[in-house]
Amino acid sequence: MRIRMNDYSGADFIKPWQLSEVIDGGGVGVIEESKHANWAKGDFVTYFNWPWQTKAILDGNTLEKVDPQLVDGHLSYFLGAIGTTGLTSFLGIKEKGHITVGSNQTMVVSGAAGACGSLAGQIGRLEGCSRVVGICGTNEKCSILVSELGFDAAINYKKGNVAKQLREVCPSGVDVYFDNVGGVISDTVIRQMNQNGHVILCGQISQYNNDMAHPPPLLPEVESILKTKNITRERFLLFDYKDKFESGILQLSQWFKEGKLKIRETVINGLENMGVAFQSMMTGGNIGKQIVRISE
Repeated sequence: MRIRMNDYSGADFIKPWQLSEVIDGGGVGVIEESKHANWAKGDFVTYFNWPWQTKAILDGNTLEKVDPQLVDGHLSYFLGAIGTTGLTSFLGIKEKGHITVGSNQTMVVSGAAGACGSLAGQIGRLEGCSRVVGICGTNEKCSILVSELGFDAAINYKKGNVAKQLREVCPSGVDVYFDNVGGVISDTVIRQMNQNGHVILCGQISQYNNDMAHPPPLLPEVESILKTKNITRERFLLFDYKDKFESGILQLSQWFKEGKLKIRETVINGLENMGVAFQSMMTGGNIGKQIVRISE
């Protein structure tokens, strides 16, 4: 959503917000009245471009029906773990991570306490990684990653030498890197990656305030490491895999119902607090998906 404040979002399917128009984003809600043949009062639906307002008139052809049973009634999960966020983590790992069960692979996740990162580490484990390490920005987040979400270790990048800490918690190097942040942190991780490793290029949040190409270019030294060690680093765009959405949602729901996928959210109430929630998310105030509940 931050890149929608730029003149170009970096992805054709994500349009920049326009001045004087209602801001929109992923949303879920209930239909109160319908003139569309596919929808009836009481249906629960989600939409990628839901307006930030208490009530909205939407084109029925753009909506997607959701089944509350998939999330045990937690509708907000359709915006996170059992929605596009979960699919981004799941399909990113499946398509770009090249994890093989029994290969003793180590995965590192940056932005590990955020919406995608908190799921990616768990999914990496479920897919076969033998060791999962998270990088985040507070000691509280580090504790939650290890005690609640099943990470083997976590590093607070704001304290101590990240490279040194990474060597200590990844003694066999890094095989798979789920990159949410870019910048200096990612350069540090890539320097410790093993031969034939894989970078899953999910986000580059540290770079979104900069006017540069998507994804941002790497330092020549880091680029050389990728080539020398045959490390893949390919951009991942979720909507290139629409044919795998349905099966992916069912898998995520199954893991959630089985207790294998733990879901964290940070919830703020009230449309008037949208800006507060957005700024908090951009400065690391959230654990898991940042949700704004507009109405009960």
